[in-house]
Amino acid sequence: MSGADETRDGVALTNLDQTLFDGGSATKRDLVDYLDAVADRLVPQLRNRPLSVIRVRPGQPPFMQKNLPRYTPDWVRRVPIWAEASRREIAYALCDDRRTLLWFANQRAVEYHPTLATADDLSRPTHLVLDLDPPEGDGFAAGVAAALLVRQALTDAGLAGAVKTSGAKGVHVFVPVAPGPDAEQLAAATRALAARAQRLDPALATTAFIREDRGGRVFIDPTRTGGATVVSVYSPRLRPDVPVSFPVPWAELESVAPADFTIRTVPGLLAQHDPWADLMPRPQSLPADLVEEGRAIPVPRVQAMHEGRRRARARRAAAD
Repeated sequence: MSGADETRDGVALTNLDQTLFDGGSATKRDLVDYLDAVADRLVPQLRNRPLSVIRVRPGQPPFMQKNLPRYTPDWVRRVPIWAEASRREIAYALCDDRRTLLWFANQRAVEYHPTLATADDLSRPTHLVLDLDPPEGDGFAAGVAAALLVRQALTDAGLAGAVKTSGAKGVHVFVPVAPGPDAEQLAAATRALAARAQRLDPALATTAFIREDRGGRVFIDPTRTGGATVVSVYSPRLRPDVPVSFPVPWAELESVAPADFTIRTVPGLLAQHDPWADLMPRPQSLPADLVEEGRAIPVPRVQAMHEGRRRARARRAAAD
């Protein structure tokens, strides 16, 4: 092997001294070393959850990979899932161990997006998630302010959640749910919580799914439900300096910045503990009134589709 190649846990790692992606300063070795350093924190978040990754090849645009390529080693666990959109079965990876994570690292997989449900029962997500997405050009502070609205809405409903940076400009709030509710019930509760948080400060936050309707406000996204994925805690993001999605205590959320957490800084911040595990509340039962309230709220994607068609008809009528 050349000086740019090595083997770890039986996985051949190649071209380690190549630049990871255009516009960034990190090398492939930096990615491999980071993922190896945090494997005992990251793998438990990925284990037994169908995984999508964002990869980047030299000279090519990044792409999301769901279906495992034909050359995937036999020892990489996988689960077949029917994709209604493409009318075919997709072989999703299950990243259950360090060896598999290192293989993905060698494939230049930078971002790790697991499902909210495990492969054992994809109809029952283990967490309710609200994704706080500030408008383009706005600072992280707006997303933090919206996350605090979500926290208040959770408290009012008798629930508690943990919060992490998305690794980009947003914030994710995770609420662990006790076994029982199915995806439809979790989706309804998520819509209700988003609506309640918006009502606390409608000048700051919105649940408008159509981008042009948001009016410069933070989007409280209630659609991370069912078969949706969310970037994992401790996952790198494909951005300059390679930031990392990182857990933050609620009391410290207003005093951090996404740039505080990168593949270079996070291993030292973790030391001997797992802050995501430390900060995550115990699984909680969903209040029945929250589910019922959410069922009366239209599903955002469906509502947006109908509204888009209505606006298109209106534009055609105006043109005529």
